[in-house]
Amino acid sequence: MREIYRTNPCISIFLMSSISVLMVVVVTNVTSNGLTLFSLPSSPWSWTPAVSLSPSHFHGTKPPPGKPAGKLNRVEAILAGARAQIKEALNNGSSSMSNSYVQDQDDYIPKGDIYRNPYAFHRSYQLMEKLFKIYVYEEGEPPIFHNGPSKSIYSIEGIFIASIEKDTMFRTRDPNKAHVYYLPFSVVMILETLFDPIVRDKAVLERTIGGYIRLISSKYPFWNRSFGADHFMLSCHDWGPRATWYVPQLYFTSIRALCNANSSERFNPRKDVSIPEINLQTGEIDGLIGGPPPLERTILAFFAGRAHGRIRPNLFKHWKEKDDDIRVYEKLPNGISYKEMMMKSRFCICPSGWEVASPRIVEAIYSECVPVLISQKYVLPFSDVLDWGAFSVEISVEEIPEMKKILMAIGDDEYLKMQENVKMVQKHFVINDPPKRFDVFNMIVHSIWLRRLNVIVHNNNHN
Repeated sequence: MREIYRTNPCISIFLMSSISVLMVVVVTNVTSNGLTLFSLPSSPWSWTPAVSLSPSHFHGTKPPPGKPAGKLNRVEAILAGARAQIKEALNNGSSSMSNSYVQDQDDYIPKGDIYRNPYAFHRSYQLMEKLFKIYVYEEGEPPIFHNGPSKSIYSIEGIFIASIEKDTMFRTRDPNKAHVYYLPFSVVMILETLFDPIVRDKAVLERTIGGYIRLISSKYPFWNRSFGADHFMLSCHDWGPRATWYVPQLYFTSIRALCNANSSERFNPRKDVSIPEINLQTGEIDGLIGGPPPLERTILAFFAGRAHGRIRPNLFKHWKEKDDDIRVYEKLPNGISYKEMMMKSRFCICPSGWEVASPRIVEAIYSECVPVLISQKYVLPFSDVLDWGAFSVEISVEEIPEMKKILMAIGDDEYLKMQENVKMVQKHFVINDPPKRFDVFNMIVHSIWLRRLNVIVHNNNHN
């Protein structure tokens, strides 16, 4: 087998079958500041499967014989060129803007300290719009496939499915031109449709998703060609990670776009995508953005919610209805509006509940209230390009008793800058129908694009 691409360091996985030889190379270019090419931490997350992958794990399927590798090589050549251009922007900074950046279709250019590297992000985003192609498998019937909730805490599942299936920029009808392949099942709809709350047979996930993978892997060559490395699923349900347990490639190799992005539960940010949890209570997407200026925000910090999980009981122990500056409620008093309280607050407390993600983070951003993040092992959405430290405050569980002291220590100038950054970053969390450039749909697609750039698939098939 010849070497087709190598970075230093890199991780290679060789998967053998009697018909083909697969090489999956995971790109881990490390910059001088210890971050990878796309600003993912180089430690402690390494892209190493926890099991030895072999054909026996993969339902005994093999790629159909006689498929030429030329089309795959052309796809990989396109991605190699994109990597080189993004790396140029990363290394050259603003000088590359005038030399190699094409003119944007609107006047928005990423800039400011809300970005880890605005030049690399800008170039990457432009290349994504120009090059990236997604194939959506058409198999499966609604409501479980090609459908999902468009309101409630799980709304992002339905919104993404609807947006990608109507999309004309990224979606391709020719699977040979695709860079990634989308598995359009909804975990929410599987559970709502098939899960019996009395019997509680979680094997419905295994039967439904496992059967779907067997279907597409027997009908098409693409899953077996990469053992799922260039495929992705998306779920905002708490059981989204669990839904991938039953197919080893889906769990260890494929791109998983999840709200429940918990690194202690094997969420791997080198290949997996953290997506924001957005609670659309009525399904309406208008009128969610905006808030009063800082001088009209008279409450230091605010939280209201149930006491579930490991973090919130500690928050209630120290702050529940004990301080006029730190307003913490398990249940809001009559006549007090949750949204109005967020509008009146300088900081909005966003603790994890049963799972690491919280819709309060996006609610705070929409309300122009600086989020106070209290979580453990949570990989924040879009953190490969966004610098969350520029528009939020992170407090450890151990620091909860000192929260007021920490927030009071943030001076007016620092707070005003942080709040202005919250208003700037709104663009990346807003839902539009149809989607608009740089909004939450496009940011999710960009995160998937980056993970695909982290992988090189090469298939030698001489039959």
